[in-house]
Amino acid sequence: TTCADSEFKTFTLLFCMCLFSFVITGGRYAVWAKEVSGSERNCSAIPPYLPPTAVNTTLRLRDLRASMIPLNISAYIIPATDAHLVTSKDCQKWKVILRGTAVITQNKAVLWTDSRYWIQAERQMDCNWELQRDASIRSITNWLILEIPEGDQVGFDPFLFSVGEQTDTNLAPAGRILKSIPDNLVDKIWTGRPPLPPDNPIRLPDNVIGVTWPMKVDQIRAQISDNPYKPTAVLLSALDETAWLFNLRGNDIPFNPFFYSYTLLSMDEIWLFVHIERITEELKVYLNTSCYHSYCVQLLEYSSVRTYLQSYLQRPNVKILLLMNISYVFKDKHLTSTYSPVLTTKAVKDATEQRILKEAHVRDAVAVMQLLMWLEKKVPEGTENELTAAHFVDQCRSKQKNSRGPSFETISASGPNAALAHYSPSNETARKLSVDEMYLVDSGGQYLDGTTDITRTVHWGKPTDFQKEAYTRVLMGNIEISRTIFPAGTRGVNMEMLGRRALWEVGLNYGHGTGHGVGNYFGVHEWPVGFQSNNIPFQEGMFTSIEPGYYKENDFGIRIEDIAVTVPATTKYGNNYLTFETVSLVPYDRKLINTSLLSPEQLHWLNKYYETIRSMVGPELERQALKEEYDWMMKHTAPFLTAGASAVISSVTLLCCVLKLSCLLYSVLSLS
Repeated sequence: TTCADSEFKTFTLLFCMCLFSFVITGGRYAVWAKEVSGSERNCSAIPPYLPPTAVNTTLRLRDLRASMIPLNISAYIIPATDAHLVTSKDCQKWKVILRGTAVITQNKAVLWTDSRYWIQAERQMDCNWELQRDASIRSITNWLILEIPEGDQVGFDPFLFSVGEQTDTNLAPAGRILKSIPDNLVDKIWTGRPPLPPDNPIRLPDNVIGVTWPMKVDQIRAQISDNPYKPTAVLLSALDETAWLFNLRGNDIPFNPFFYSYTLLSMDEIWLFVHIERITEELKVYLNTSCYHSYCVQLLEYSSVRTYLQSYLQRPNVKILLLMNISYVFKDKHLTSTYSPVLTTKAVKDATEQRILKEAHVRDAVAVMQLLMWLEKKVPEGTENELTAAHFVDQCRSKQKNSRGPSFETISASGPNAALAHYSPSNETARKLSVDEMYLVDSGGQYLDGTTDITRTVHWGKPTDFQKEAYTRVLMGNIEISRTIFPAGTRGVNMEMLGRRALWEVGLNYGHGTGHGVGNYFGVHEWPVGFQSNNIPFQEGMFTSIEPGYYKENDFGIRIEDIAVTVPATTKYGNNYLTFETVSLVPYDRKLINTSLLSPEQLHWLNKYYETIRSMVGPELERQALKEEYDWMMKHTAPFLTAGASAVISSVTLLCCVLKLSCLLYSVLSLS
């Protein structure tokens, strides 16, 4: 072989490889895999690059597509949540992402999710999936119309969809047919599905119960009776509804003390759909299961809920009040509501619930202070990472009274990872903590007497001026909402901009909500309280998070989150006004606060908050004999000087200097 032949063959091989890469990437030049790295997938590489966090879904998609063929459906929709409004078990099966709607066809798998989860999706999805960044229903239906031939069928589980959602899709006018598939296809192909946890539901102890379950039944029946559409029964499908109604808790959902159940409540009967074998004899007595009057609970198998409801609807003159998420199943004889009477009733905490939830936050503050103090000592040594910090705060909480574990997976994020609003560390992604980076920790605990959720952002080195300004403006937003006074019945959406105004003034913003409800040993995100347009108006006794933030992509993230309760406000003239009382009790990072940006009112609020931390958490630290933590708290809650105090101190300092100078001159003159 001559040199010319060799060069020609080499050139031909390279040309063919380049042409191949150009074709399969749709006209984009490919990137060689050896040049690709990082935490996100790169499906344009040859071969495609997948990070260690990606999940191979090839076999799962194959099985699902095979199950679609005999049903004659061209697409199958998998929603983000199940019939109980918790993260869908279908999503757990795919292990692709926590939030989003998926559509599977015979040759495509597509996920729709919002901006909070785009980067997480790119880290978890393999190259079988496409990511759509417009998560609206309209975007999904437009895609289906383009991909599915006219006359073809789109399958869905009717227990996971509402009539309203189906109407909005507008698939029928476009000639695409929605087909109800009663047997969930993901369930059918899910092999090796983990069993339910062995824990049985438990009743709450009397000292954390403000209202007994028969009294709660009376409250809900009164609302059914007052409903202008006169339903004969209400179906409680959200897991926290049944748990709240009967003062029961379970362990079926990670981080949430719920158990799989439905409740059908009419004016004279109560049906509880549950795994009956898990109901102990003690609970049967507690629920009055052996009698037949209006306060007796009839136990039925969890799996029988669909058939029983269909049987109930055969009775004359009956209508069921349903949450919209499952109303498609019973579209002939139902009334839909965005909020069930249980959701709106439990949103307002009674006096006992308010007291014990505040007590839980005091103990929780001890655990968070222990974490922050530990990090101050350990991070300069260079031995800790995001994951060890997350484990440490979990350990601190586990030692507190009434602890029942974390309320969600801890968001422990350093540097660029903190720019992901919902990042949680793993062995593959955990960054080493450094004094040169911002660190954000968003964590919470479940306690027998309450649920907590708190976020603090810190810097152990020298933050930049921009980082300090961004942090201070986020803090200003938190304070402005916390100190605002508003008429009872005001919607959170009407106050939400207070959390953003200081950021907007300099062209900054954040892409998530400003707050959400929180429960009493319940879900850490408790619908329907908060600052979004679909949240209910604020009333006295509601607990909400207040959590503005700022995120600079690939650099750092800031979030300051506190839980607050709505309490009566004293005004000069009007009555029936509310304000917020902050119940999270952990100081902010002094190093990141530029006090020159704060108004006198904001500084006053901050100093009063620090006084509250000292008066509430100080005695608890002393009770637990945590002297080092007590000293840390006192140091970090030292009052900030107000403008007036600074002026007085400056004047006093100047006067002292003048007096010293006078004395010096007098001494000199005396000597002369």
